[in-house]
This record gives sequence, structure tokens and C-alpha cells, in this order.
Amino acid sequence: MQKGLQLRWHHVQRSEVLAQHVRDRVARLERYYSRITGCAVTLEAPSQHHRQSGPQYRVRIELAVPGGKLVVGRDPPKTHLHADLYTAVDAAFREARRQLQDQARRLRLAVKTHAPQARAEVARIFPEDGYGFLRTPDGREVYFHQRSVLRGAFPRLHVGSLVRYAEELGDTGPQASTVAPVGRRLVAHAP
Repeated sequence: MQKGLQLRWHHVQRSEVLAQHVRDRVARLERYYSRITGCAVTLEAPSQHHRQSGPQYRVRIELAVPGGKLVVGRDPPKTHLHADLYTAVDAAFREARRQLQDQARRLRLAVKTHAPQARAEVARIFPEDGYGFLRTPDGREVYFHQRSVLRGAFPRLHVGSLVRYAEELGDTGPQASTVAPVGRRLVAHAP
């Protein structure tokens, strides 16, 4: 972590044992998600005049991560779960871990790259029968059906039209599962 742990106490008596418990939980998060750059933890009990049936502790965790900040901290439910400060700390850190898992998933999706769609040229087309063949840059022919042409563009296709396509293996060989016109012609290549 680039910035050290900031531990704040509000209406809670400072305790080295509790501080070490929080440091241990932060260390677990760092082992799980090494990209944490800062952490602030606030331990809070309501002020004396708000206490009705004993303290209901609140734990707020702010984690600085690349691309933003994750915050864990809600008003505690009126149950016995948050009447113990250690239990409240553990519950807050479990929620922090869930948020870090979500952050890691978002980052994985953000960096996931897709291969660029292949390009081809319409080699032959049979408009009355609703199908045609694409010629790939390496000279292969790939079958396509009018239903695989996006945005109803099949009637606008003609021999030489440039398209993007996704290829899959059909019953009788390669076929294009999606075809989208791109509006320019491929450079002619030798047969």
C-alpha cells in the first residue's frame, strides 16, 4: 500500500488489540488484492445520548484503488451482530472483500480485448435464393445466408462489397454467422 493505514476512533476507546485486529484485516485484503493504494478505517459508536440498548457500532472502510475509491460503511442494523465491535469490523471487511472482487471483475472485463473481426469481399451472391459466398484475404470462400447479414443489408450487397464477418464451422464447411457491410472494396488479389 502506498499510503499507510489511517485508523480513526469516534466515541470508541482506543485499543492496541483492536488496532492490530484491523491491521490484520487490511493485510488480508492486500494479499487478496495487491492494487490497494490507501486505506482509512473509522470505528464509531453512537454518542452517549443516542444509545438505547447498548452501542451499535459502525465501521467505515475507504479503500483507494486504481480508478477510484471503494467505500464500505452503512448504519448498523439494530441486531446483536454489531453490538460487538470485533464482529462489526469483520463484517465490514467481508463486505470490502466482496467489493474488491467486483472491482477485480470490472478490471478484467475492461482489459479484455476481442480479436478484430475479419474482413472479406463478397465473391458471389444469389439474391433470389438468399445466400452468397465471401472471399477472405487468404483466398478461401465462406458461405453466408441473408439472415446472417446485419441490419437488413442483404439487398444492398453486391459482388465486391467489403464486409466484416464472424466465421464458424457449419454442417458443410465454414460459414459466416454475422456479416456487416463496411462500405469499401478490398484491394484485388491474385486468384
